[in-house]
Amino acid sequence: MGPLEVLKEADDQGPGEMPAALSELYGGRLALRPPVVFANFVSSLDGVVRIPGTGKVGRVLSDDSQGDRFVMGLLRACADAVLIGAGTLRASPSSTWTPEQAFPEQAAAFQELRLRRGLSPSPRVVVASARGELNPDHPGLRGALIVTGDSGADRLPEKLDAEVLIVPEGPSGLDLRAMLGQLVRRGFPAILSEAGPSLTEGLVAQGLLSELFLTLSPLLAGWPAGGGRSGLVGQTELLPHRRVGGELVSARRQGSHLFLRYRLPGAGLGLAGGLSGEQSSA
Repeated sequence: MGPLEVLKEADDQGPGEMPAALSELYGGRLALRPPVVFANFVSSLDGVVRIPGTGKVGRVLSDDSQGDRFVMGLLRACADAVLIGAGTLRASPSSTWTPEQAFPEQAAAFQELRLRRGLSPSPRVVVASARGELNPDHPGLRGALIVTGDSGADRLPEKLDAEVLIVPEGPSGLDLRAMLGQLVRRGFPAILSEAGPSLTEGLVAQGLLSELFLTLSPLLAGWPAGGGRSGLVGQTELLPHRRVGGELVSARRQGSHLFLRYRLPGAGLGLAGGLSGEQSSA
């Protein structure tokens, strides 16, 4: 794989030293400002991110782009934790959400990056499951942190090689603000969300998603009636009554694929507010 072509890079990036091999491929450094929740999606040219019943949908949508797999691995390598939902867990029966699984060619460089930044050898997998109905044999659950409510905890399998964190439940599921606050307080200030549209729409609706990394594929997916396909915020209605806009931080290109990074202004305040509220009540 050759280096990504840098089309735009903001000047206000924080410290983000990376091994030379990763900097060369990415075209610079990737810096985060914790506490931060950042999501990674690949989208078809017509906005589809979810195709029910399709295995490895990310590879299908990206046309198995090496650049997309590299960026996915790099983002995981920069994260303290990778957040997924139970639906994503079921749809990825062999995934462990490690950097090297996404892009094994740079496994050693990913490890070096984490060592330089004082991170654990691998990001912690965090599975948000309101219902608690999980397959205990899934390899991604080994050593994972399962976040659920009281009702979901009662349904969890008995033999589970994972830690359980119980958070409050709201009218539409788990209290995401409380969940993120708990994760940051447990030492996971940089949280990468690889969850699907169902969880992402909650993060966006509550102003908890700080940044979005979006791979824009040149493929058209189509929206067949009744096909269950979805954009990245699922069924949430925003426009015309609510404007949620991103500020373009960086843009990179590999062939006809674009790798975009957006900052969602004001979203960090929502997260910080939740953290300060939890800390003051502790």
